[in-house]
Amino acid sequence: MANGSSFNEFLLLAFADTRDLQLLHYVLFLGIYLAALLGNGLIITAVACDHHLHTPMYFFLLNLSLLDLGSISTTVPKSMANSLWNTRAISYSGCAAQVFFFFFLCSAEYSLLTVMAYDRFVAICRPLHYGTIMDSRACVKMAAAAWGTGFLNALLHTANTFSIPLCQGNVVEQFFCEIPQILKLSCSDAYLREAGLLVVSLSLGFGCFIFIVVSYVQIFTVVLRIPSEQGQHKAFSMCLPHLAVVSLFISTGMFSYLKPPSISSPALDLVVAVLYSVVPPAVNPLIYSMRNKELKEALRILVQWVQCQHQ
Repeated sequence: MANGSSFNEFLLLAFADTRDLQLLHYVLFLGIYLAALLGNGLIITAVACDHHLHTPMYFFLLNLSLLDLGSISTTVPKSMANSLWNTRAISYSGCAAQVFFFFFLCSAEYSLLTVMAYDRFVAICRPLHYGTIMDSRACVKMAAAAWGTGFLNALLHTANTFSIPLCQGNVVEQFFCEIPQILKLSCSDAYLREAGLLVVSLSLGFGCFIFIVVSYVQIFTVVLRIPSEQGQHKAFSMCLPHLAVVSLFISTGMFSYLKPPSISSPALDLVVAVLYSVVPPAVNPLIYSMRNKELKEALRILVQWVQCQHQ
């Protein structure tokens, strides 16, 4: 195959070869997907409907839930459909769409998590200026910048990746289309241009990571100086969910893309891909709601309202 135009589909990595295991994979992914839809959908509805939650922190959380819903919807439904219909195929345009939307949503989410770290920093380290710095206009601009950065980043990488000649076949060693796996199908040195762009993106991502770390060092320095135990507990309850989500997102993503080739294998790549692409969108709502009394109360009221409507 000389280039990408010589075939009109890719073959994705299958989770299982036997029919029983394929159906088991379908059921497991269906459960995870429905949990992600329910959890993120409840958060979006609660934040949108409860005026007590119309604050910067919950505005950013609503955006995070939207991004999580988008990212898991980009990869999981197609994988479920392939297992159900006993196929591995994805169209060329479908693969390009997966690459674009997954890169777009993950890039935007990482940018948004950086913005949320800044929001927590201002709330705890600059409380007297919080209302001025994080007003509604500033929050909208920050969220728009996160979405816009992700969109432009994804557009650049997707266009560049699919302009590279592919001559190593059309078998993608992953359960969804992602840039590193597509680059493995490229001809000789043709992938170096995209690899260079990925290095630039990783450098910018590392800058965001340093910003998050520095922000939390200052946050914890201030929190530990709070004299009352109740004040410390309230500050930690505001920060720990975000820190847990950031840690899960960064650790799984870094291990996936930066692990040594010597330990790489299709099975390990598959497990790691599930950890960074499927697990976070399903787990994030649980992380944010566990220690957040305001959110739990809003969700309780929402559930009671839904129950009343059905009586």
